[in-house]
Amino acid sequence: MTRTMRIADLPPAPGEEAHPSLALANSGGWEMGAGAVDLLGDPRRTTDWMIARGLAAPDADVQVYCSNRLRDFRGSVREVFDAAVTRDRPPAPAVDAVNTAMKLAPAVERLVWSESEGFLSVSEHPATQAVEYAMSAVATDVLALLSSEDTAMLARCAAPSCGRFLLRTHARRHWCSTRCGDRVRAARAYARKAGRE
Repeated sequence: MTRTMRIADLPPAPGEEAHPSLALANSGGWEMGAGAVDLLGDPRRTTDWMIARGLAAPDADVQVYCSNRLRDFRGSVREVFDAAVTRDRPPAPAVDAVNTAMKLAPAVERLVWSESEGFLSVSEHPATQAVEYAMSAVATDVLALLSSEDTAMLARCAAPSCGRFLLRTHARRHWCSTRCGDRVRAARAYARKAGRE
């Protein structure tokens, strides 16, 4: 019996915590099989995903239209990452979507003073443009990631049942998680054993 791997069950792929663009690309949007969970599958999940990554204020409330916009944008980010991984020309509409998103609601940092921590940089979260802010921040991260040395480390998980991206931490890293690596090794062992019987 094949068990569907749920995105929500996987730990963050290497690079996701530093790059919200990787987190967005890995939130779903590929053929995941029955029972899979899209982390942006409805407005509540989209809101939770944005808040967890510091892309929206804790009291944000994303509506259906905005949730759909972020899911559509995720498709463009995935297309750009696919092109970077394969070293192909990216689809022009995907690049245009990233460039347009950067201008929607640019992330604004403010300097604030904290008695306990001193000077801090604090992100402004526009109350009426939560998804635009998130898209702009993610698009800016796409630009930073793909125009840096880290581009050479961008890879797609080698597990056939996975569509996530990762930043390879070393040359032998092929999977986004231990779980994906274990599944591939188990499938190989099963195929070898089945071939001997």
